[in-house]
Order: sequence, then structure tokens, then C-alpha cells
Amino acid sequence: MTNEEMIYNAPTEVKDIEVINTYDLEEKVGKLLPKGGFGYIAGGVGDEYTLKQNIDAFNLKRILPRVLADVEHPETTTEVLGHELPSPIIMAPIAAHGLAHESKEVGTAKGVSDYGTILSISSYTGSDLYETAKVVKGTSKWFQLYMSKENEVNKAVLDEAKADGATAIILTADATVMGNREKDLRNKFVFPFDMPIVSRHFRGSVEDEALNNIYLESKQKINAEDIRFIADYTKLPVLIKGVQSPEDARLALDAGAAGIWVSNHGGRQLDGAPGAFEMLEEIAEVVDKRVPIVFDSGIRRGEHVFKALASGADIVAIGRPVLYGLALGGWKGVRPVFNYFETDLKRVMQLAGTQTIEDVKRTELY
Repeated sequence: MTNEEMIYNAPTEVKDIEVINTYDLEEKVGKLLPKGGFGYIAGGVGDEYTLKQNIDAFNLKRILPRVLADVEHPETTTEVLGHELPSPIIMAPIAAHGLAHESKEVGTAKGVSDYGTILSISSYTGSDLYETAKVVKGTSKWFQLYMSKENEVNKAVLDEAKADGATAIILTADATVMGNREKDLRNKFVFPFDMPIVSRHFRGSVEDEALNNIYLESKQKINAEDIRFIADYTKLPVLIKGVQSPEDARLALDAGAAGIWVSNHGGRQLDGAPGAFEMLEEIAEVVDKRVPIVFDSGIRRGEHVFKALASGADIVAIGRPVLYGLALGGWKGVRPVFNYFETDLKRVMQLAGTQTIEDVKRTELY
């Protein structure tokens, strides 16, 4: 990597931001970030059909207003895997927050902790785990594992996560190879900073972290035995992220998964796949409330949160919008994004005649 390529000017400002909607945030961030960084965060794969379908799919179901349901001041508090939450909205794991802001994952962690929800941290974090631990105030942390081909490497990474206080492991099952990320190829994108976990545990140079180099270490043959291995080794709940097939949900449950995470990686892996929301209800039928369902991919409004919960999700995870808040305001820009979703969800709950999150889950969509 040349010196010119190494230069990446991430935003540095820390300030409160106004969130009218998340689409506006994306537009502002697109003008603020370097082209390569924004392309990596916002882009999808191939023709970006699935990226678009993740959002468009929510329009396939509608919410019926209720006007005589005796509802006032809807309550969004809920619980998942023993964690009490202010709303059914958590932080999704995303790589390389330093592309959005110089504070990296430390900034995100501080903002998420300020809101009070679960922080999911990626194996591809740009901040060391101990750095994020310093700013987290009692917030629960889940760790996202990208499996290596070598179980000794996986054990070392999991040991770090446990030592940092992770209360659950997220096994990423849908990223065994890199998706066809044409924007990143056109932009000649490489990660412009070090990734501590990658540096310590994966082979090869990390000074030129092109995406293909990172995926060379990934395990392709992920199966039920990997779920058992992680659960047995860590003694922590294991959530399987990237489930889009009812059959995979069934296999994960049979292997002892403590949670099913319905996601298509935000449209960043297989283009031409359905929108994640299109598969949620069918997967929920298989899960049948045996374990929690986390949902991500395409959540941009309170209506989307409501529809996901009404279709079988227990929790939704927010990714790109949080990084947009981070880019625009540092840690102070993160909480307003969560506040926006909570406020928007409460508005929808009121208009749909639902007092609690459990009421939302019992709601029939049309």
C-alpha cells in the first residue's frame, strides 16, 4: 500500500445530531466520507437487488390501524437472553467502524452504552476489545465470530471475547467467502487501519487488508458441529447469524443454538437472495418460540421494526444507520439514531393499537 493509499480522513467531530429519518443520514454521510469508506459501508453486491429488496420487502405487508384499542403511551421495554432492554433494538455487528469516525468502535460503544442496549462487536473490529470495555457502562456485549479454518485460532479469539465480558457468541454463517462487492473493487478499497484481532490471530500481512486477503482465512464448511464446538468451548449462548432458510433454522436448533439471527448480511453476500423480511415468518414458524429470533437487514423506520416483530422477531439489530450517526456526530451521534427508532416505533404502536411489545408480536399484518 502506498502512502497516498494509506491516507484516510475519517470524520472527527463529536456533536449531537438531529435524525428526521435514516435515509437523510445516509445522504449526508455519502457527502462526508471518503468514497471507498462510504462504498464499503453503504454498498451491496452485484446488481444490489437484495440490498434494495431488504427495504422494499417491508411494503409487501401492511399494518392495520386500530382506533378503539384503549392504548396510551406504548411501552417498548423487552428482554432477550436475560438482558433487560429499553426497546427491542440492538446494535448489529459491523466491521471497521473507523471508516465512519476516528473514534472507531470506542465511539460506537460509548453511544450504544449511553442508550442502554446490547453492543455486538465484530471480529473485524478496528478497536481493541479492552478499549471498548473502558467506555461501556454495564451494557451487555455480544461477540461476532468469523470462523477460521483452524480451531486453535477460533479458541484464541473466543478466549479474548470471554475475557472482555462477552455474554453471547454470534456465529456468522453466511460469510464463508466474500460477496461480489463491485463497488469495493472499483474503489480499490482496502482497510486503511489495523484490525487488532486479525493482526494477532490470522496469518499474513494486515497492513494491506484487502477484503480477499481477510476471507482467505475464513472457514467455508460451516455446519452443526461448529455450533456445538463454540457452545461447548465457551459455555455461552450461541446465536447463528445469516439464517435465511427454514431448514438451516431447524439444523441450528437441533445443534443447540440459543438464538436464530435472520439476516442476509445487509445484502452484502448473495445477490438475488430474497429480502430478509420475506423469509422471517416462515423461519419463525420453524423456531416456534423455542429460542429468540434476532432480525436484521433493511430496518430503516419504526414501521419496519413493528413489522419484523409482528412477523416473528423478538429483537431487531441496526447496522448502517448507527454508523451514519457515528460518522455525523461521533459517540454523541449514536444515541439519537436509537432514540429515533424507539420514538418512531412508539408512534406506530400507538396508531396500531398496541400497548406493549408482546401486543406487537400478536399483531396480524395484511
